[in-house]
Amino acid sequence: MRRGKKDATRWNGRVAVFAILLSLWGVGVLARLYSLQGPKHQELLQRAEAQFERTIEITPRRGDIYDRDRNPIAVSVRVDSVYAVPTEIRNPKLTARRMASILKIRSEELAQRLGSTKHFTWVKRKVTVTEAKRVKALKLKGVYTQQEMKRFYPKGDFASHALGYVGTDGKGLAGLEYKMNRLMEGEPRRVLLGRDGFRNTLHSQERAGRPGGGVILSLDETIQYIAERALEKVVRRYRAAGGTLIVQDPYTGEILAMAGRPSFNPNRFLKYPQGHWVDRAVAWAYEPGSTFKIVTMAAGLEEELITPRQVIDCENGSIVLAGRRFRDHKPHELLTATQVLAYSSNVGTIKLATRVGERRFYDYVKRFGFGRPTRIGLPGESRGLLRPPKEWSGISLASLSLGQEIGVTPMQLIAAYSAVANGGLLVRPRIVRGLLSGERTDLVPLVPGRRILSAATVRQLKQMLTAVVVAGTGFRARLDGYSAAGKTGTGQKIDKTGRYSRTDYVVSFAGFAPVDRPRVTVLVVVDSPQGETYGAEVAAPVFKSATEQILAYLNVPHEQPTESLLYTSSGPGRRPTTPKGNDSRMISLHSEFDMWAVPLQLLQPILFQKLSFSGVQASPVPKFESSVVVPDFTGLPLREVARRCFELGFQLRVRGSGRLMEQNPAPGTRLKSGKKVWARFSR
Repeated sequence: MRRGKKDATRWNGRVAVFAILLSLWGVGVLARLYSLQGPKHQELLQRAEAQFERTIEITPRRGDIYDRDRNPIAVSVRVDSVYAVPTEIRNPKLTARRMASILKIRSEELAQRLGSTKHFTWVKRKVTVTEAKRVKALKLKGVYTQQEMKRFYPKGDFASHALGYVGTDGKGLAGLEYKMNRLMEGEPRRVLLGRDGFRNTLHSQERAGRPGGGVILSLDETIQYIAERALEKVVRRYRAAGGTLIVQDPYTGEILAMAGRPSFNPNRFLKYPQGHWVDRAVAWAYEPGSTFKIVTMAAGLEEELITPRQVIDCENGSIVLAGRRFRDHKPHELLTATQVLAYSSNVGTIKLATRVGERRFYDYVKRFGFGRPTRIGLPGESRGLLRPPKEWSGISLASLSLGQEIGVTPMQLIAAYSAVANGGLLVRPRIVRGLLSGERTDLVPLVPGRRILSAATVRQLKQMLTAVVVAGTGFRARLDGYSAAGKTGTGQKIDKTGRYSRTDYVVSFAGFAPVDRPRVTVLVVVDSPQGETYGAEVAAPVFKSATEQILAYLNVPHEQPTESLLYTSSGPGRRPTTPKGNDSRMISLHSEFDMWAVPLQLLQPILFQKLSFSGVQASPVPKFESSVVVPDFTGLPLREVARRCFELGFQLRVRGSGRLMEQNPAPGTRLKSGKKVWARFSR
């Protein structure tokens, strides 16, 4: 009996222990299940999916970039990329060695990547067709290819600074590629593949993507080519450190060309020094020199402190302010305001600036858009350098009026000259003309310009800038067949001592043509030319060459040569020269076959003055009668007919050259001033 109770007690104890152990085991299982299905569930699920599922991300086609005529200048093409699954590769060193020479990769580096425990690694992305074929021919286990989109620039370094470049991952890294990246990159297409233990595909699931949108630029392929060729030529000739050439439509603000040197090929941008990537047109702030004098002149004219004919004593080319002496390139005594600008007199400009005063001058500098970005839409744009008047010294006003103590960007400067060209409106420059999305094209609306000068001031300033080209420092910018207005500039650079260098300059020419209704504004800036150091010698001829070609390409008709004033030419095909001697009427109206011309009406109030102009004593502007009798011009040379028509107030229409054969109206006819006289000459 006792033994039975003892056995029962022992049995009950074992059952209890077993029950406790079983309970503990159950609790452990439940805890483990909670752990797997609770906090670690997502992590474990992702690990499982990584073993049996793989997502392939297919890069969408990046949107193309076009010029204004829909010529593609940046496109995307399909290329192969090589990748590997390291867990499938048995001998990483051997596999790496066989591919390294083909793909031009260090064997040790590649072997390290192939020997990892990852399920995916890139070997080399966006390989050439030859490289892809040779890798596929090896038939290496665990090595595969996948198609991706690669950016391609069919025209090489064409407009490279504006376009920018794209990295290996398909994202824009500079220029418009960076600025418009969200629009152009689109959304990738994703394919989810389910695989078994033998890596056979069991199922797939696809998520749709979206191709990138395209961009239409305001650049014109032909004008860009003209600009780049002209800039390349001058940079090479003068062994310059670099430069930029911008062409703008002065009315819309559209940039038709934007060339920069040094340049680079965005197809292989990493092979170029980083300095070549800098977009000088928007990121380069430099002291503009005399091209900035239009601000001083505009302020004086707008505030009615001066007129184009008003005389300024230029102190024989020297003036002292706050202990510093400012000099002219050549000494002058009495000059009109027009001549001050034409000869680029520093003394005359400073005297005008002192009339304007610090506060008003600063307001006009801001009014022209200096000191803030133009908001053209390109990354890295500089706002330039403009200090407020409270930080100016005793000579700051004088220095600023000459284009010193201020930093401007080429884009700011061309916008300022376009404001004069278009009649007084400061228009925001723009380079993006339209956006493409599928079959849809959305044109970017124009931003209305802001008036900064009155129409009267603009007319006067145009006359003065025309005089710069006709008989001033910009005479090398005279165009064949078209009138032009503009200003030269020579800015000294700061040397290592912190002072202005006597050998290192930034030279420039800014102008527009034709004068009456300009089609283009053109800015040429050359950094540190060797040999020649003046904008008149280096930049003005580039303006002439490029602008003539651009106007011809745009089919701008030659201006009526019969309404044109031309200083005497030494002969056919030779450069026009300034008249010599004391003959104030050494002018020539050439026939419609002559090559360069300046509007007569535009220059009448400038050139025919009592004061000396280009060393020539000119006659005062004639006072025209309301109605006069037409003389008999028969047998007179063209020059004499032109002179007499001008004095009588007639507009001369010429056919041929030599001596007059026929005229209409006939001699003796009474004609009102401003009417046309038609003349046919012997040749």
